[in-house]
Amino acid sequence: MTLKVTDLYQSYGSHPVLEGVSFEVEKGEVVALLVPNCSGKSTIIKTVCDIMPPKGGTIEVDGADVHSYDSSELAKLISYVPQSAAAAVYTTVMDTVLLGRRPYIGWSYRPEDIDIAVKAMERMNVDSLSDKNVSELSGGQKQRVFLARSLAQDPDYFIFDEPTSALDLKFQMKTMISMKEIIHEKGAGMLIALHDINLALNYTDKVIMIKDRKVHRFGTPEETITAESIREVYGVETEIIETGHGRYILPIAPCEGEGGGY
Repeated sequence: MTLKVTDLYQSYGSHPVLEGVSFEVEKGEVVALLVPNCSGKSTIIKTVCDIMPPKGGTIEVDGADVHSYDSSELAKLISYVPQSAAAAVYTTVMDTVLLGRRPYIGWSYRPEDIDIAVKAMERMNVDSLSDKNVSELSGGQKQRVFLARSLAQDPDYFIFDEPTSALDLKFQMKTMISMKEIIHEKGAGMLIALHDINLALNYTDKVIMIKDRKVHRFGTPEETITAESIREVYGVETEIIETGHGRYILPIAPCEGEGGGY
């Protein structure tokens, strides 16, 4: 059972952004998407979520094209959290998280929907904020609320665009640990766009690196994230540091004329 992207093409007008991109997200694994700035990261995410129709190629969820699902069916399969999520000004945290249950309800929320929402808030450490309006929260708190809403949606695949960007170091780590545990526990799949290469190196199962609109490398973090690949994709000389707590990237210097966004 997979989320399968095959020979994906995307463009803005006559400007190509993706050319023949292919990869798979298996259930039970977290797959990081590493892309330099302005090189198609959010475009891949939005195209996979069927927000932007692809100019070529296919996106299949468990063997069926995403276009074959209606919006309610697709919401039960894929949960998408954009880089900057929005909420109504006077919506409480509880009401916002409960919106994740909309694909499953009729006229009103059931007791089990409330229970699922509460557990999602607890998992993302926002249960103490349940009665607050989302507009009163910090950027990091808001981001955790939208992650809780995604958990409450209980999809087969989570697709996140930089979900840790507004979080401090502690909650970056706690969020990545929690999400990896959830994915492995429920046998879901996750595609997560990250800027922090160290998070991808230590908290994901596979990594996709994009360069020049194509997949440059795809495999385990150890296979994919190397000093050579970082130089080629990001244009930065690095050293891989091995410790008793994991492997980490030490940036050394930018390279002239190599890699990076455009």
